[in-house]
Order: sequence, then C-alpha cells, then structure tokens
Amino acid sequence: MSAQQTPLWIGTYPVAGAGTPVGRGEGIWRVDLDPATGALSNARQVVETPSPSFLALRKTAGGSVLYAANEQTDGTVSAFDVVGDSLVHRATVPSGGADPCHLQLDVDGDTLLVANYSSGTLGVLPLDEDGGFATQGPAQVLGHVGAGPDEDRQESPHAHFVALDPSGAFVLVVDLGTDEIRRYRREDGRLVEDGIAAVLPAGKGPRHVAFGADGRFAYVVGELDVTVRVLAWDRGVGTVVQTVPATTVPARERRLPSHVVRDGDQLLVGVRASDVLARFTIRPDGLLDPVADHPLPGAWPRHLDVVDGWTVVAEQVSSGLAVLDGDGAVVSTLALPSPTCVLPA
Repeated sequence: MSAQQTPLWIGTYPVAGAGTPVGRGEGIWRVDLDPATGALSNARQVVETPSPSFLALRKTAGGSVLYAANEQTDGTVSAFDVVGDSLVHRATVPSGGADPCHLQLDVDGDTLLVANYSSGTLGVLPLDEDGGFATQGPAQVLGHVGAGPDEDRQESPHAHFVALDPSGAFVLVVDLGTDEIRRYRREDGRLVEDGIAAVLPAGKGPRHVAFGADGRFAYVVGELDVTVRVLAWDRGVGTVVQTVPATTVPARERRLPSHVVRDGDQLLVGVRASDVLARFTIRPDGLLDPVADHPLPGAWPRHLDVVDGWTVVAEQVSSGLAVLDGDGAVVSTLALPSPTCVLPA
C-alpha cells in the first residue's frame, strides 16, 4: 500500500434495504483508495443521516462542504462542513419534493440543484459564499406534467438526474417518467422553463446522461429498455442518432442500467440484475462500439466513478464496493452497507 491515499465519500441507503424506512443505520462513509494498486481500506462511518443516496462537494475559500440528498418521502438536503476526516452538520433544508436522488452544483457553484424522483420536481437551493444554504428551503420548485406507457414506472414525471448543458447555458433534467430531457434557462438569477431538450422513444425511461468531451454528443441510459442512446447535441437540443443495448448479458430479473460515466474515449455503464460493468468505445464520430461486459463480484451496481484510473463501483444489494482496472479486472473489494454513491473527497 502506498503512503498517499485518495479518500472517497460514500453515500448509502438504509441497511435494511432500499424502500425500507429511513433511520436504520444509514449514513455517510469514508474510504481510502490506494492510487497505485486500487486497494480499498479503512472504511468508517463518519456521520448518520437518513438515506444519503447521493452526494455533492463544493470547495470554498474556507474548506469544503459536503451535501447529501436524504432520499425519503419528506425530502431534505443536508450540508456538512468537512473538518479533516470528519463531517460536522451545518443545516438540513427541504429538497423541494419527494425522494431526492441526485444533486448538481450549477456552473458558478452558488446554487445546488436537486432532482426529486417521486414528485418529479427540480429544487433550486441558493448557497452563500461559504457553501451554506442561503435560504431555509428552495428558492424555486419547478414541476412538470406528463406520463409514459409503463404504468408501473411512468405514471407521472420522475426527475432522476440533473445535468448542465455543455455550453453552460442550460440546466437539464432527465425525466424517467415522461421520456424527456427537460430544459431550463437562467434569467435574472432564476431558472425559467425553456421547453424540452430531447424526447426519447415512449416507454424507454431515461435515467442518467453523460456528455462527450467536446459536448457534441450525449449518452443517455434507458433504464426501462436496457439501452444507451447517443444524441447529437447542439445548443441545448438532442437528436437520437444511435441506440445500442446497454448489455447482452441476461438476468433472471429485469435488467436495469443505472449510472453512466465517460472516461476519455470510453463509456462505462453499470447494469443491475445482470451485475456487469458495460464498456463501450466512443468513436471519433461520437457513436458507440461495444467492448465488453465485465462481471462484477457483487450485486446491483447503482453508481460508479473513475478515480485515479480505477473504476469504483457501489454495489448496493450485496453491500460492498468493487474496484476494476482499465481492462475490467476486479482488483479489490470492500464490504460496506448498501452503498449508493461514490464521490472523491
């Protein structure tokens, strides 16, 4: 093990499992990654907070602030000051909806954007200079209407992911419930509805999105049809130009792609139930070529990130982290209760 370690913050679901009541031992953990070997070590729970399923970090002049989306019906977001290896709770405010599942700092870092899954709303939380909440709740709650053909999953809007348009001009919301990517523009310090950036085929359930290096292409995971769609992207408008299976590996239960990450000219997708890391090459024309489906040692890869060249995967159901090298080989694992988010500290 090398002397220099890369710390990671890990968000979790309740230990009893996703969908169970919050407040059963879940919290934010800290783990060390060895950048030389990919080994994980020193897992420790730093703070208890209800169902912190997604995390975001803001650097300030005085240090760092960690934000946690507390994914529960009465949705909240908590802010913690990072003090050494510890977290000190600063404040918790309403998220602007039910079951917040994703956080995104806006381009200037003075606004925290929250995707609230069950209510389908976008919460807009202003931040002050030192990263604290500038108000006691959202300055705006932006809702939507619509539904999709999947009656079990698309009965209403479901905001699953917030992204920034590559130009920086728009805020985008990936809506699994309506098969759309919603678009908002900034006007006089507020967000204003600006139509639909992209419409996906009905019933496909877009979940997360990643953009190419030059911003000309978007890669959208279809959770309900197990696909990745390539969208030609131009000034806040996306047009589907390719559809590829997220994986060809079968599963006894419905396969569900989760998070997508671009790593240079590679695209990585976690696929639950099949429990693989799907790898694609991004061609010079922006289209995708499948490379491999790398088997994972655990179950239900909900989130992943590439850190120091290693792919760290949060395996929610089997309660562990896995680290893969650039060839897709597993180099280390670490037990940790119901991880849902990986964030370099």
